[in-house]
Amino acid sequence: MYLVTGAGGQLGMELRVLLKDSAIYVDRNELDISSETDVRRFLQQNSFDCIINCAAYTAVDKAEDEPVLADAVNHLGAKWLAKYGRTIIHISTDYVFDGAHSKPYLEDDPTYPVSVYGQSKLRGEQAVLNNAETAVIIRTAWLYSAHGSNFLKTMLRLGRERDHLNVVSDQVGTPTFAGDLAKAIVRILPKVKAGKKNIYHFTNEGVCSWYDFAHAIMKIAGLSCKVHPIESKNYPTKATRPFYSVLNKEKIKSDFKLEIPHWRDALIEVLNDMKEVE
Repeated sequence: MYLVTGAGGQLGMELRVLLKDSAIYVDRNELDISSETDVRRFLQQNSFDCIINCAAYTAVDKAEDEPVLADAVNHLGAKWLAKYGRTIIHISTDYVFDGAHSKPYLEDDPTYPVSVYGQSKLRGEQAVLNNAETAVIIRTAWLYSAHGSNFLKTMLRLGRERDHLNVVSDQVGTPTFAGDLAKAIVRILPKVKAGKKNIYHFTNEGVCSWYDFAHAIMKIAGLSCKVHPIESKNYPTKATRPFYSVLNKEKIKSDFKLEIPHWRDALIEVLNDMKEVE
């Protein structure tokens, strides 16, 4: 039996579909992972083969004003789950990097987060490695699905409401369909090796800017809204984002024999499922 935390989020919802009754699903209403007492009690009362920690504070700009709250979930929550659960698959982020690279980031490249969110997620990674007996950390990026709030759903909404949009074109990475990440996790679960600790990168294949992603969404969904590219300096945000956060996925593909769809193919699949394709 597995435990999925953050089960009401994008990734958690996709894992529900795949794992069905082989897992227990909890959200913050059922388990406050930032409370050591709550986590210890819960994991003493329930035994799991592995925890899949999808819970996260993901409001990147808001985190700049709420560093304690972001740290409580992204760092301390991960720490308590790793400490008392012992075996964990923990989801992290491309935002642990500063974006100064010009080639896809490897798992052992130096981290240097430039936002409170990224810093809290990096502390979470370190806590997992320091406290778990067995750990798989998966860094992902630009997560979206039909569930919850995300860039895809925002673009679809704005694409219906407006005739044009400005979207940054100088931040480059890879959109990731949460369903594809969930499939990878399910593939990895039976192959987690006791006593081993590893970091992996997973996104869909390919590279694009947020502008490219938005343009593809409008075109595939048949929306007439025009997307105009702008520079990040013309769209200031409270938190600094990495300009380049493409992740190298060779390690995860090799170790688990994964075939990963291209981001555009994944987007078409999601929009088809959402019945957003004309």
